[in-house]
Amino acid sequence: MNDFPSAVRPEIIEKIRAEARGQTYRPAKRSNTKEKTPVAPETCRYLFSVATGNRWLELGEREPAPQMLFGEFWHEGELSILFADTNVGKSVLAVQNGESIARGKAIAPFAPTAEAARVLYIDFELSTRQFYSRYTGATSDHIFPFSFFRAEFCPDKLLDDHYRSYDEHLMAGIEYKIKLTKATVLIIDNISCLRGGIENATVALNLIKHLKALKADYNLSILVLAHTPKRRNPGAPISTDDMHGSKLLINLADSAFSIGTSAADPHLRYLKQIKQRSAAQLYGEDNVYLCRITKPGSFLQMEFESTCPERLHLRSRQLNQHRLTPRVAQLAANGYSQRKISNELGVAVGLVNKLMPR
Repeated sequence: MNDFPSAVRPEIIEKIRAEARGQTYRPAKRSNTKEKTPVAPETCRYLFSVATGNRWLELGEREPAPQMLFGEFWHEGELSILFADTNVGKSVLAVQNGESIARGKAIAPFAPTAEAARVLYIDFELSTRQFYSRYTGATSDHIFPFSFFRAEFCPDKLLDDHYRSYDEHLMAGIEYKIKLTKATVLIIDNISCLRGGIENATVALNLIKHLKALKADYNLSILVLAHTPKRRNPGAPISTDDMHGSKLLINLADSAFSIGTSAADPHLRYLKQIKQRSAAQLYGEDNVYLCRITKPGSFLQMEFESTCPERLHLRSRQLNQHRLTPRVAQLAANGYSQRKISNELGVAVGLVNKLMPR
């Protein structure tokens, strides 16, 4: 029987055992956890506010109705999430949104209700030159309102790891810039910058706690950008399951919306409400808003066109065949064999044979 279990074995024996095995001795880390004192209920008497249901109705009537920052998609005082695939226009719409809020002028065709506000845009995506190229034209540069502030991440300015965690660095830096700019609207592009990874429910919960604390402390409206999974099914309607990472983020957010790419036209996008608390769902599965990325002059932006059901823009077998038929005919006219057409288009030879011109 072993008289010295590994947890309490003398250190000299551990060293000898490691040398005999040809390994480097690494002393086990000792736990510094102390027994926690139970929390007395009396010390938490202010943790919740209690009143009758009628009293809450009276208090709610006195509060002003939240104004729209971006139509029915995002309201004042909300923590909202915008998610989409890479390179479909999340950042384009987010900057356009921030610019419109700072200017106090709504994005057409959405009706304006909120007054102009100071906006802080935290940009983890674009470099200075990339941002410049999006908002400059052949003859002039776009003039942003002076209440629109952009912050670019400087990773070389992080403090030593032993002082704070990476994510705490980011939140502390964001909070400092909120106080510096006196912003009431915060846009974060995007949450994938977190080292912990938002797939982890604990990391996601901590992120939401930090953002909600900032929202409460500085009376903020917050929009955070996120990705969809790379292997998302293009034939299924967009839902809460399509946001990359933990669903806890959407569950605890006030609202969420997404940008989809039309399977009928690769240059066409559509905007869809995924979650809402301050308004009814106007732009759901039966009524998404179509839009395109355009650049009139020097400002890259989304131009909204009309509404229609989402199903018309999801990939289906019929739609796929409709798009492939002219390509198959073109390649066949150029002398391609069915096998070569199959390899070129990445589809089965049987489908190529079915779509061949007769």
